[in-house]
Parts: sequence; C-alpha cells; structure tokens
Amino acid sequence: LLDLAAMCRGHVSRYWGTYQQWQSLGAKVRQRPADVQPRQWGTQIVFYRQFKKTKIEDGEEKTQTFPILRTYTVFNIDQVDGDSVDHLRATTESDAAPLEPDFEPARNAIHATEAEFHFGGNRAFYARPVGEFPHHTDGDYIQMPHPGQFIAPQDYISTCFHEMVHWSEVRLGWKGSYALGELIAEIGACYLCAQTGVPCSDDLSNHTSYLQSWLEELENDPKAILRAASQASKATEFILGFSRSTEPQTEDLQAV
Repeated sequence: LLDLAAMCRGHVSRYWGTYQQWQSLGAKVRQRPADVQPRQWGTQIVFYRQFKKTKIEDGEEKTQTFPILRTYTVFNIDQVDGDSVDHLRATTESDAAPLEPDFEPARNAIHATEAEFHFGGNRAFYARPVGEFPHHTDGDYIQMPHPGQFIAPQDYISTCFHEMVHWSEVRLGWKGSYALGELIAEIGACYLCAQTGVPCSDDLSNHTSYLQSWLEELENDPKAILRAASQASKATEFILGFSRSTEPQTEDLQAV
C-alpha cells in the first residue's frame, strides 16, 4: 500500500510514520494542500494480529484467542517539515551517486545470507535439501544462469530474490502447495526489490507463466493471497535480517 501511495504521489523516501511519531521526533506533518481532497493527504495502513489472553476459571487456566484489527494513518517524510529528521530524507543533490548497475544494496543483502549459489544452464531453481533440514545429505543451493544471460541486471537480481524466498522456506518451516509457494516467492521478490532499490523488470514472462496456477489456488482458497503476502513479508524480513543494521532513530517508523 505504501509503495503504491509513494508511486502515485511522487514520494522518493522510504520512511513513513503517524502524526504522533513524527511529532515525537521533533517534526511536523504539513497541512493538507488545497488541491488534495479531504482524507487523502495521509495513507491508511492496517495492523492485524491474533492476541492470546489467559485467565483462571473454576481453578483452571484457560486461554482465549481474539483478533485485533486497527487502522493507522501515516505520512511520508516528504510530507513532513523539521530539521531533526533531515538525515532520513532522500538526497536531492545534483552530484549524488546514481543507481549503480550492479545494485550494491541488493547484492550485499544476497551475499550476507551466505546462501550457496551454483551457476550454469538456462534455468533458475532452488534445490531443496534431501532429508531433514539442517541435517540433510544433499541439495540446499540455488541454481542460476550466469548474469550475462539475463536481459537486464534487475532481471537477474529479482530472479535471485525469487529463489532466495524458496531458500527461506525450510529455514522458516513453511510448507504448502507449489502454486502458493510460487506466489509467495513472486511477492517476496517484489518486496525485496522495493527494499533494496531495484526497479521492476519490463519482462513479465515469468510472472504470466505462473498465472494459471495462481488463479486456481485463489479460486480454491480466497484467503490464499493474504497468507501468501504474510509469508512473503516474513521471508523478506528473514533475508534482509542478515545484512540490515539497527537504526535506533527510525525504529518506530514503517520503512518500506
């Protein structure tokens, strides 16, 4: 949702926060411009979680589970004034370094996981371990064509990310259908590209090749897209966790 809002409104920063969060950092959300419709200046996000509550009844401990659903309105740092948050802003200097063709943040994220890569052939896939992970006898590597075989560098990176989401499955204990696994990998690759500044590919052939199996999965289970997005988010956080440094100044902000 935040990526789409940023694209529509021309925001260049990845940092978002509620009105109160920006205020706590010494900044202030700008007043809604006259050309923006009411309730359209902020962007709504949704928080959902299952909570557990334990209580004693008739001398026995019982646990109740209930869902919590909350909406928040957040604002991009491009909608905020305040010197105290200037260090978080995307640079606008004309001599700023352009996006490198090798996408260093993405490559750093991939290398930090120390996942095993094999190169050769014309197919990309994750070879699952034979036997119980991590005590397996074979497999657990990502097979990739050589980078030069891809039309553009972002195609190579997004394919790496797709297979790395599969690589995370055994590490996160995820099990499910092939179609759902591919949907998770595609969504996860998009998340990872967005997080590391890799532009979307112009080649949609890989996406469309999975379309029929995705449609069948969604027809059988309307909630599959929600489960896929949730698992893709977990995989993204897991993969980026190897390279991500802690930034105390921004821990209360939603970074996308």
